[in-house]
Amino acid sequence: MTLNNQTVLLTGASGGIGSALAHRLALAGARLLLQGRDRTRLNRLLAELPHTERHRVLAADLLNPEERRALVQQVRQLGGLDVLIHNAGTSRFAWLTDQSAAAVTEQLALNLTVPVLLTRELLPWLRRPGVILNMGSAYGAIGYPGYSVYCAGKAGLRGFSEALGRELAGSGLAVLYFAPRATRTEFNSPATVELNAALGNHTDSPEWVAEQALIALQRRQKRRWLGWPECLLVRLNALFPGLLDRALARQQATIARFAGHSPDKEIPS
Repeated sequence: MTLNNQTVLLTGASGGIGSALAHRLALAGARLLLQGRDRTRLNRLLAELPHTERHRVLAADLLNPEERRALVQQVRQLGGLDVLIHNAGTSRFAWLTDQSAAAVTEQLALNLTVPVLLTRELLPWLRRPGVILNMGSAYGAIGYPGYSVYCAGKAGLRGFSEALGRELAGSGLAVLYFAPRATRTEFNSPATVELNAALGNHTDSPEWVAEQALIALQRRQKRRWLGWPECLLVRLNALFPGLLDRALARQQATIARFAGHSPDKEIPS
């Protein structure tokens, strides 16, 4: 699909991948509505984009129903969307027993519940033909120790993308699931960076990930996984999960150490 003069809502625009993707979309000629929680960072991003006058920013916390409604109202004022990109997300590298109930709830809400609700609220305002692009993760298909809650959210987003795409078959709306692997952004905690270095895990630049996301969007690829051996591991985990069980069991002590986990810790409230 061509993106020239297409209206695109990008959530989580002020983050690493979001910012890089905003630049790619703007260069492709899209008209952007950029959502994030930090108004200062959004304004800075806006000032860096070509054709600044074509774009809008909206600082909103998507976990707040009133601020989410304000975002929907902005879309109505624009007259609708051609592309909806769910990029906002969060993660916490920690054993489940080391996370508070609030931390668990926030991750599941932002990574899964918010995209589902926002899609539901915006479906009447998506023009046909149009695209919904859900930014997932390799961890949406590979359960990884230290990311149990994040994996749950992204696996749910993958299932939602697949089911909604089938619901909308023949409607002119395509639903895409795009799954990067580890990316070098501030999204990762220092402990995550150290773990990836210790285990030799490959990471990608946000600029490269954004370029691949744009290609997936333009080609309307329903499913796209990034990185090697992650693409292979996704398939192996689907067919032979026991192989990954054994491989990750050998790394468990190292992962737990970087996650700061001790079996003697009390479960936080």
